[in-house]
Amino acid sequence: MIQKLSSQDSGFTDALTELLSMPEADEAEVRRIVADILANVRREGDAELVALTNRLDRRTVDSVADLCISNERLKKAYESVDPLVVDALQESVNRVRTYHEQQLAALGGGADWQFEDDFGNRLGQKVGAMQRVGLYAPGGKAAYPSTVIMTAVPAKVAGVEELVLCVPMPEGEVNEVLLAAAYLCDVDHVFGIGGAQAIAAMAYGTESVPAVDKIVGPGNVFVATAKEMVFGTVGIDMIAGPSEVVIVADDTADVECVILDMFAQAEHDEMAQSILISASASLIEEVERRLPEMLEQEARKQIISTSLRDRGALIHVGNLDEALGVVNRIAPEHLQLAIDDPSSCLDQVRWAGAIFLGVNTAEVVGDYTAGPSHVLPTSGTARFGSPLGVYDFQIRTSLIECSREGSIRLNRGAAILADEEGLSAHAGSARARIKG
Repeated sequence: MIQKLSSQDSGFTDALTELLSMPEADEAEVRRIVADILANVRREGDAELVALTNRLDRRTVDSVADLCISNERLKKAYESVDPLVVDALQESVNRVRTYHEQQLAALGGGADWQFEDDFGNRLGQKVGAMQRVGLYAPGGKAAYPSTVIMTAVPAKVAGVEELVLCVPMPEGEVNEVLLAAAYLCDVDHVFGIGGAQAIAAMAYGTESVPAVDKIVGPGNVFVATAKEMVFGTVGIDMIAGPSEVVIVADDTADVECVILDMFAQAEHDEMAQSILISASASLIEEVERRLPEMLEQEARKQIISTSLRDRGALIHVGNLDEALGVVNRIAPEHLQLAIDDPSSCLDQVRWAGAIFLGVNTAEVVGDYTAGPSHVLPTSGTARFGSPLGVYDFQIRTSLIECSREGSIRLNRGAAILADEEGLSAHAGSARARIKG
């Protein structure tokens, strides 16, 4: 049901590489479909959005006005949701806001900064926020209200003026809790549009959907491909793959919690990945023994079973150092250190989207209520990517002001370097400031 690997086996490196590899999709066909959608929406605007939505989401709308979800509709959803759910949403919003306000403060409060060098030149940076940001949240029956919170709140804290949310509504279905989350987060415009066509609308703008400066949020392969293809016209957060967790556990970890943490990740979809790494052979054996019986209690057991069979693993290592070496090879989206004294080995972890320290800290709190955004780098991209944060919604502009003395000093060097690069007009511009 789940494969077992050992770092002591001669073929371990190859087996780990195979475990981390993604099945090859028909990338060329996906890109062809997405390119057609992007081009058609860019050319035809609202008319193409309506045509695509009716065809792909099996709807019968006449205009984009029928796809616009008003603030009154959001409020109605908010008022219809179970008060316990509303309280949970509000707690999530509050905690995510608090975390990102602290993040903003650590960045200097988003304030401009300047300094003066020894020659009287004034240098610095002007910091501001983007004007309009697009959010994409999976919708329909598989909806994620938490994604609305995790994208909208950091953008608002950063100072973004206007938020545009697109959520698919197959057959006209929409998740009321997702709309309630959008209401709590003060999202400005909500459209029931999904897929690559939603990305095209936000990137290029149509008669009804305003063009944005950046698009953030996860989606399927068509959404991810569309985000990749519109990058340059707009900014994007990342190209996200299936969700993943790596759990490093020792004998202090509770076996039932470890298994449930693996299930929690695996139930996202069949391509999600759950990996347990441990130096304890007895822990791995107990997990392997209890996993099938616990799986029978899960509502999404078929999805979990497929995920664990195809992409999950129990990895036995010689010691904790070896476990952390495997972690750095994987560079996981989520890393749970379900071990005694996890802080002592934190410096050994080079790459991870988010780290959950100790046996009391489940990855699931990161999905909902801890505070940091759950939009994280996947598929090894934690080697160069970071969690979504207020910095993703800020614009930084360099400031340079030369004094008379400083101008002479800097332009002398600039003229020399311009000559070396064969740019005579550059050199002339620099030398004009040196005269006199």
